[in-house]
Amino acid sequence: MVMREIINIDEELCTGCGECIPNCPEGALQIIDEKARLVSDLFCDGLGACVGHCPTDAMTVEKRDCEPYEERTVMENIVKAGPNTVKAHLLHLKDHGAHEYFQEASAYLRENGMDIPEGVIPQPHPPASGADGRPPIPCACPGSAEQDFRDKDQCVEEGGTAEVVGKIESQLRQWPIQMHLISPNAPYYQGADVLLAADCVAFAIGGFHRDFLKGKSLAIACPKLDAGQDMYVEKIKSWFEDAKINTLTVLMMQVPCCGGLLRLAEEAAKRSSRKVPIKYIIVNLQGEILKEEWLST
Repeated sequence: MVMREIINIDEELCTGCGECIPNCPEGALQIIDEKARLVSDLFCDGLGACVGHCPTDAMTVEKRDCEPYEERTVMENIVKAGPNTVKAHLLHLKDHGAHEYFQEASAYLRENGMDIPEGVIPQPHPPASGADGRPPIPCACPGSAEQDFRDKDQCVEEGGTAEVVGKIESQLRQWPIQMHLISPNAPYYQGADVLLAADCVAFAIGGFHRDFLKGKSLAIACPKLDAGQDMYVEKIKSWFEDAKINTLTVLMMQVPCCGGLLRLAEEAAKRSSRKVPIKYIIVNLQGEILKEEWLST
């Protein structure tokens, strides 16, 4: 047995609708006795593709002792379902940055005389560290390369216009922004005021860029759907101790699951030797501020 992330199903919430089944190409789930069941730890990779498709929030990702996931055992079953299922599985692994599993699956196909399905681009395993010595971010695609846009601020101050008719100037000054992809030691986090926002808030708040993002470095996350959130705690802790950020603002929706974002920040603060002011803001579905206050330290 090993300690790893794996799907947990709340039987009281599960209605047996089956929405999760087609979203688990690994075949780890079945409807048995009118409930979704995890039929084998071996088949569940713990990446949580099924979680977001459960209409009753019965599925979560938890960390517990279980049988280790076996990619080759999964592939033996997946290839029987045909190339579309193989493709869905490979894309699922790539989207979650599961490079080792992707390599194992690709090797299995080659060894059995099968091609990687059309539309799935083979991807080499990322190096152990980058040229600057940092560990690689969990995606090797060009869209995750670090980019710093802060020079735009100076251009505006020296005579450019921040807003023109019909267009509101973006206040985003960096890339990437998703918590799994960011490096907490990137230059735009050093000594910065950081905004940690739930994925949904920018869609609820009309003035998100002007009222909340301006002048801040950004990271976004979903405390309900994102897997591997222990990594988030370590990255926030690194903001505190290594990047020495100035303040952290946690911006989240009023829905209950969004409170997990604040709990991640609080846990990081407990583990950190350096104290940083943390403010949290709760927004309702119409974009109105329900609560805004600083955590007591």
